[in-house]
Amino acid sequence: MSETIVPTERRRPHARNRVRAAAPGPASPAPHRNRLLRSRRRAGLLMVAPALLHALIWIGIPLVAAVVLSFTSYDVLTPPRFAGLQNFRDLWSDNVFRRAVLNTSIYTFFTVPVAMGIALLIALMLNTRLAGRAIFRTAIFIPQVTATIAVALVWLWIYDPRSGLANAVLSFLGLDGPAWLSSTDWAMPAVIVVGIWQGIGLKMLIYLAALQSLPTELYEAAAVDGASKVRQFFSLTIPLLRPATFFVFVTSVIGAFQSFDQVYILTDGGPANSTTMMTYEIYKSAFREFRMGYACAQSLVLFALLLFLTLLNRRITGGDRGTR
Repeated sequence: MSETIVPTERRRPHARNRVRAAAPGPASPAPHRNRLLRSRRRAGLLMVAPALLHALIWIGIPLVAAVVLSFTSYDVLTPPRFAGLQNFRDLWSDNVFRRAVLNTSIYTFFTVPVAMGIALLIALMLNTRLAGRAIFRTAIFIPQVTATIAVALVWLWIYDPRSGLANAVLSFLGLDGPAWLSSTDWAMPAVIVVGIWQGIGLKMLIYLAALQSLPTELYEAAAVDGASKVRQFFSLTIPLLRPATFFVFVTSVIGAFQSFDQVYILTDGGPANSTTMMTYEIYKSAFREFRMGYACAQSLVLFALLLFLTLLNRRITGGDRGTR
């Protein structure tokens, strides 16, 4: 009679596995991780608190005050009186402010793309093994950190019709120079040249930093595939610089619409309002005519234009998203 062998050894591993499964494991690290995240969040809030407080006091409160005062008649000396939409109706029929909007648009249209193109070209040249490139970078960036009033005073001498450098160069070439800043035909081009010259430095620096961060592997692969330098520029460099271009464009448009110092020193808005800008008209309304409510309404129009242009550029260019 044959014996039945019971596979007891096979059941033991299962029993041991059940015991191991029932045994308590190590404590979960989730509570420790949550405490760490909360502490980091508190540290981050403490670090940004001064900047948030500064923005609230010097940006948030004045913005709310400007919105409120734009619906009032306020001359600083007497309490503000509610005027409804009267300031905006006056703004719609103000020919000088409409001229200022047109001049600011013309100034922005010429200074921003021209300065961006020149800055990108200079950044491309300075991104190579150029001898003395540190000196060139410093020389190009100096106008950006120089006081605008000092720059405007230098250009005031350059544009002097009798002893200025511009007319001296034209006279050397056998040409008669115009009265740059007192001519309705030449005053705006003269201001535009100053804006372009002064704005190149910062744009060049941003483009140069962006160029130095581009991946070299893509250019090596493109060179292996036989792509020329021109093809690499349009197919690689331009798309990869999209975030930098978006940032440069938005900040340049905002800076151009806020242009004030050079106009104040060079032309004082003249001749015949040919160079008056939106910020200059806001200054005149607020601190020369003491129409604070009207100046706040003008400021809101300026803010709305800047917001519209920023959103439009973000929609057209895809914003600051990198290429995929």
